[in-house]
Amino acid sequence: MTHALVTELAPGEGLFVDGRWKAGSTGTFDVEDPATGEVIAAVSDGDAADAVAAADAAARAFPAWSRTAPRQRSEALHRTFELMIADTDRLAAIIALENGKALSDARAEVVYAAEFFRWYAEEAVRGGGSYGPSPAGGTRTIVTRRPVGVAALVTPWNFPAAMATRKIAPALAAGCTVVLKPAAETPLTALAVARVLREAGVPDGVVNVVPTTDAGGVVGAWLAHPRVRKLSFTGSTAVGRLLLRQAADRVVNTSMELGGNAPFVVTDDADVEAAVAGALIAKLRNGGQACTAANRFYVHADVVDEFASAFGAAVEALRVGPASSPETQIGPLISRGAVDGVAALVSAAVDAGAVVSHRAPVPSGGGYYYPPTVLRDVPSGAEILRTEIFGPVAPIVTWTSEEELLSLVNDGEYGLTAYVYSRDLQRALRIAEAVDAGMVGINRGVVSDPAAPFGGVKQSGVGREGAREGLEAFEEIQYLSVDWPL
Repeated sequence: MTHALVTELAPGEGLFVDGRWKAGSTGTFDVEDPATGEVIAAVSDGDAADAVAAADAAARAFPAWSRTAPRQRSEALHRTFELMIADTDRLAAIIALENGKALSDARAEVVYAAEFFRWYAEEAVRGGGSYGPSPAGGTRTIVTRRPVGVAALVTPWNFPAAMATRKIAPALAAGCTVVLKPAAETPLTALAVARVLREAGVPDGVVNVVPTTDAGGVVGAWLAHPRVRKLSFTGSTAVGRLLLRQAADRVVNTSMELGGNAPFVVTDDADVEAAVAGALIAKLRNGGQACTAANRFYVHADVVDEFASAFGAAVEALRVGPASSPETQIGPLISRGAVDGVAALVSAAVDAGAVVSHRAPVPSGGGYYYPPTVLRDVPSGAEILRTEIFGPVAPIVTWTSEEELLSLVNDGEYGLTAYVYSRDLQRALRIAEAVDAGMVGINRGVVSDPAAPFGGVKQSGVGREGAREGLEAFEEIQYLSVDWPL
């Protein structure tokens, strides 16, 4: 079944440009199964010339697509939603194969990814704007919104379906055409999504996909292209800074969803059982490889032993393994380098005084596995608290006063997500409002929702995805002043 899934995608002709599949200009690159380390596909490797061809195709398709009636765009998006939901098992299998996440996580991602098409199918027909007399009289003011133009979309490997659809759906709803560069680790999912869009009737050239190992060359070609007017990037803060500098040369409209270092706060009056359940989701969804993952746990001294014991026992009971096993709850990390990076952070934390209190077993043999781990007695200055771990490690810090807590929580460059558990809702809201984060989960371990604005503050990003704000990110405002004699 696995080989059939890959064969159907014809990855050797994986560039999708102007409605046609073709081979890359520079051959192919290998994609691995993180559960085994084995090569599962050779995918077309695009270059700057392929990027320009894709942008040219998107530019040619833009006038007709931008003039397409909103209802027609809406119907194409809704058909895409229906096709994705009907194909959940196959799409989940592709995600699990190249990303390594457990099938349960992969199925949840497909449903979440598809929901962006349904949400923006509904938003596509709700055009914004205003009309009215000017305060001084003598004119009428009309404010309209129109698509920004060709949009370059750059997505990461950790949620290969959802990160693509969260950008494609609002762009198409707004009337933009797109060029997409998926992560080299997980290009197969993007190829599968492109096929669904084509089956749904999206016209040639509206969506173009360029897998590549030369991310800088491809994205640089798009940022230099005269018809590319939008860049939407999800990835590391370091790369985001570089792209912002490049985008400045042509003043390209940018949206950036960057790194995170989410604090998970447990107060002395929290429901510890609920906090443990939320922590398992917030920390370990996709093996901790999420920008929204709880990265550092601040637990009040009065409940830290109870929380750490219960959370640790739940972590030790986790079943770690390949997605091919139906019992697997946590899959491998994406690469050997990822495993080595997490191991180095944990080793440094232990050297600084932290204690490994709980750890789950992992399979022996091949695969890029790191054991889900709980650390106690982590020094407040440890590097692991200041770095996005991107792995299944939960460092616990004890606190006693809210003033001390907020000082620790807000000490850093990131501000994407936070979590607060407290039985006192007013207290939870007070803490949440004092945290430097674009999103806060209160008594719940998930914040992502297509109907809510997703994004961060400080160096965690610029702009928002999802909700109405996600559509407006692909629109420009135009103001018309109409002479209207008194």
